[in-house]
Amino acid sequence: MTTTINLLPWREERRKQQQQEFVVMLVVAALIGGLLFWLWQGNVDQQINDQRARNSHIQAKTSELDEKIKEIKELKARRDELVARMEVIQSLQGNRPSIVYVFDQLVKTLPDGVYYNEISRKGMLFTIEGMAESNNRISRLMRSLDESDWFQEANLLNVTSMDDGSGLNSFVLTVKQSSGSGKEEEKNGRL
Repeated sequence: MTTTINLLPWREERRKQQQQEFVVMLVVAALIGGLLFWLWQGNVDQQINDQRARNSHIQAKTSELDEKIKEIKELKARRDELVARMEVIQSLQGNRPSIVYVFDQLVKTLPDGVYYNEISRKGMLFTIEGMAESNNRISRLMRSLDESDWFQEANLLNVTSMDDGSGLNSFVLTVKQSSGSGKEEEKNGRL
């Protein structure tokens, strides 16, 4: 008697079992792939959200810095205005005693027979209108102004004789205030 062993059912069972294992492995691989994709997607989303947060933080800080820059520019403009005002005030403070010396020199240089009607000033240029008994006295006034430490470049603009019988001459002259007026201040400051 010969025994025959039928291996077909066992092979079929083994094939079914291998197919089931293969399906299980495919499902596990799909689950692991899905899990890995979900983790990767979550990581990418988190990085995107972090970058957006950083971008919004940078934009907020940039707008704050823009405001501060605007404030700094306004402060610089105010500072420049204040510096300009301080310079004007300092120049006025420095020139304040000079007007006293200018008026003193106007009186000292005035010869007898000459009278001032009006004195006006634009910048460093004085315009003097007055009356004189003769043209020689006007010339003496101009020489005295030129010799003064406080004035220079006396220039006669107009001389007219008065028709009222008084014998006076009306004149208009200009003279520049000299910038080298420190000699007079030094002399008076030492006394």
